[in-house]
Amino acid sequence: MKIAILGPTASGKSTLAVAVARRVGGAVVNGDPYQSIAGLAIGTGQPSETEQRGVPHLGYGLLPLSTRPNPAQFGAQVRRWMDGIDAPVLVTGSGLYLRGIWDQLTELPEVPEAMVFKVRRWSEVLGVPRLHRVLKCLDFKRAGELHPNDGSRVTRALALHLATGLQASALLTGGRLGAPTGWRMLVVLSTRDRQRKRVEQRVAEQLKAGWQNEVAGLLAAGHGTDLEALRPLGYRVLMAKAEGRESSGFERIIQETQAFAKRQATWFRNQLPEAPHWDPDTESVAAAFAKLGVS
Repeated sequence: MKIAILGPTASGKSTLAVAVARRVGGAVVNGDPYQSIAGLAIGTGQPSETEQRGVPHLGYGLLPLSTRPNPAQFGAQVRRWMDGIDAPVLVTGSGLYLRGIWDQLTELPEVPEAMVFKVRRWSEVLGVPRLHRVLKCLDFKRAGELHPNDGSRVTRALALHLATGLQASALLTGGRLGAPTGWRMLVVLSTRDRQRKRVEQRVAEQLKAGWQNEVAGLLAAGHGTDLEALRPLGYRVLMAKAEGRESSGFERIIQETQAFAKRQATWFRNQLPEAPHWDPDTESVAAAFAKLGVS
């Protein structure tokens, strides 16, 4: 039996995954590419030893900061982490990387970092909505799937097209949707208002835990280029503050995280409509077990 605990950031899926793994005698397996990278423990929300509650956790903080996540390659890595585990409990909030883990993507061509940086620079100068209009002319289908302010995905799709001449929409539909045979899945999803409060609470806890010091330490160690290439959520704001380029408060991190969580929730609703939902604010853990069939 394999279980996938899915949902947006700050939804509480990692906590539920621990409870499920204890119930089935399994191990929690990370399916978030950023949580797999060493040095980003606080900002990406890698479970602490206390939060793991003695349950085996695989795939957290193992890969070097020089890693450049690729959905298909990372998916293969996660499958290797799951090898030999009788009851893996996968945790991820990324629909694209989930498809990579389930081997439902064609192998994406490599995009030179120079092209990625160039497109990101365009987004900073011109604005993401304008790049979205460019993408719409080049790949109407993929542009229609993305919000005009979804900077990471818009720039990724545009860079892929410019580097290869291929449309991202054609490359990202190489496999079927839906859980493979042998998998059970559950989407952790609160109401929109409660989810927004969860994001606010999570960001506050991360800052209290030393997120700014984590970023400052990475910059002091010369990892600024790695962080710019990876662009993990929230880190660019704290990098700018550490370097004196950003004077605004932390509201920007909260806004970016809330927008990201909203896109994640929309993906799971639209792409996995058959997956049962569990609301951590109104339903018991026993109800989650029942929906997964592990009660």
